[in-house]
Amino acid sequence: MPDIHVIEDPAAATVALEPIRSRLLAELATPASAATLATRVGLTRQKVNYHLNALEAHGLAQLSEERRWGGLRERVLVATATSYVVSPSAMGAIAVDPDRENDRMSANYLIALGARVIREVGDLVRRAKAKGKRLATLSMDTEVRFRSPAERAAFSSELTDAIARLVSKYHDDSAPGGRSHRLVIVAHPLPQSPVPQETS
Repeated sequence: MPDIHVIEDPAAATVALEPIRSRLLAELATPASAATLATRVGLTRQKVNYHLNALEAHGLAQLSEERRWGGLRERVLVATATSYVVSPSAMGAIAVDPDRENDRMSANYLIALGARVIREVGDLVRRAKAKGKRLATLSMDTEVRFRSPAERAAFSSELTDAIARLVSKYHDDSAPGGRSHRLVIVAHPLPQSPVPQETS
């Protein structure tokens, strides 16, 4: 089971986002039958079967095994991934696109870049998987606490210069057999933890 499944189909996204089906999908992290799930989520087995059929039809759940109890057959399903993310491509023509954002210093542009990463890498992973290959990627994630806005600006300037030097050193448009890669570097404030409320 892959760790992450990128949902590109709008219909599959609709199915995955429906609250009951989303709950069932979470329960299917381990294989389970409709009867088992019905007990866990408090629905009838018929209703659970209805939702499971939708999840299976859209590639979000799959058959794990079939059990026979006398003349009865029990299907055991499992989720197709540990977790899911909806690709912006599921939004069609209204999907966010960094090429439509004019202000490259804005939060909107950063969100659009993130969306493009999900869309492009999700598609590349799907293609690599179809060929039985792994996709080579590089990512870094760290935190930096600036003492002042001036130091933040100095850091940005130095980082820009360093990246420009590296790109100039390694980029070769004419390299036979070379492959272009997209490099995205972002920085944003960390979300603040909510302040605990004092109890009176």
